[in-house]
Amino acid sequence: MARPPSRRPGINRRAQYSLFASYVVAVAGAAIGLLLVVVAMFDPTGFAALRIAASEISRPMSVTMKSMVSGVGSVDEVLAAYWRAGSQNVSLRRQVEADRNRIIEAKAVAQENLRLKKLLKLVDEDSSDLLTARLIASSASSARRFARLNAGRWQGVRPGMPVRAPEGLIGRIHITSPNSADVLLLTDTSNIVPVRRANDNIPAISTGLGDGSVEIRALTAGRNPFKPGDLLVTSGIGGVYQPNIPVAVVVRAQGEIAYGVPLANPARVDAVVVERIFEEAVTRPGPVAPVGEEAQAGNAVAP
Repeated sequence: MARPPSRRPGINRRAQYSLFASYVVAVAGAAIGLLLVVVAMFDPTGFAALRIAASEISRPMSVTMKSMVSGVGSVDEVLAAYWRAGSQNVSLRRQVEADRNRIIEAKAVAQENLRLKKLLKLVDEDSSDLLTARLIASSASSARRFARLNAGRWQGVRPGMPVRAPEGLIGRIHITSPNSADVLLLTDTSNIVPVRRANDNIPAISTGLGDGSVEIRALTAGRNPFKPGDLLVTSGIGGVYQPNIPVAVVVRAQGEIAYGVPLANPARVDAVVVERIFEEAVTRPGPVAPVGEEAQAGNAVAP
């Protein structure tokens, strides 16, 4: 029968030293604990100072251990967020595309509202308006510059009547038929419009060049007073166009001639307004009294 192993370390000095050190640590710990209990009982102020010193000494180690524990605890959250990132990215992209489409629709609605407000303001404020119509065709390939209006003699349109858009003057009626009319555009070489500079009323003449631009010549002799950026409006001279209709903006000045582009582009205009000739609008005759009323008025003033 084998001897039971002895609990004594025997001749192993390392084991003896380890056992002795454990005894020493246990005795020292008990002594320190007993000392702290005695200090706490008989000197509370000193014990509080020792406790504060111990907490300050152990604070860095406590912070480090807390960070390690928090980091280990958040590993599962990081992994879960990583796996969810793909689906979240797809949903965010769809949301961005939907928002982009809504923004585009909102901008389109805002532009349409602005255009309709311009047309409404144009129709409401101008008492010389005859009717509102649409430009349905143009002669871009022809040497002359015409546009076709979907209103004619049966709607009251007559040659010479001005045609304007919310942005400015388009031209004037040239030829009419029962339900359509040809509009002579500003850029036609035979269309001459009396204009003035908006800021200081310098008079000039606008003549079409047939290439989408107009030529501006001042009525006063001498140096050309126009410069790029000047806004030209109708002056009312001639009795065809009423005053202050925007016509063109100067883009280039060369010698005694300035060149401009019309503010209203017929290719981009939807609805236009046909106006009465300015001279007829301001000299419109009043109502004619019936014959019976005239006779009664004559008898009343007779002696």
